[in-house]
Amino acid sequence: MTKDEFYMGKALEEAATAYAVGEIPIGAVIIYEKKAIARAYNLRESLPCATAHAELLAIEKACRALGRWRLTGCTLYVTVEPCPMCAGAIVNSRLDRIVYGCADPKAGAVRSVFQIVDTPALNHCTAVTQGIREKECARLMTDFFRSRRQK
Repeated sequence: MTKDEFYMGKALEEAATAYAVGEIPIGAVIIYEKKAIARAYNLRESLPCATAHAELLAIEKACRALGRWRLTGCTLYVTVEPCPMCAGAIVNSRLDRIVYGCADPKAGAVRSVFQIVDTPALNHCTAVTQGIREKECARLMTDFFRSRRQK
């Protein structure tokens, strides 16, 4: 198992927790110096808050853990490609790298619909690795929405 696959497993654990509490199953983990400094899952329904996406919650926790808003030296692992709001936060927090599982063809803002995190016009570009444990990440989303439709 590669390092990326291992850490994506941690993000999948977060996504499974989201699923269990009725949230869209997206999980995120931020790694700094080989250590998970922040873990989060979607909480939009539970809080309720439109901005309670896994990525934003993990970024907030990582900033508190490091005592700074610049997350240089950090990698974000997230199960689903981030939306435009989260991609903007990734750029603004100066994350070095993002690793995501499955694409979001309707709202993905890293590769699918927009390419926000590596837009040269912005003040920071983030390296991207996509498709890590893609089938597992996609299956969790598919299962969740199938279950919702059946209810």
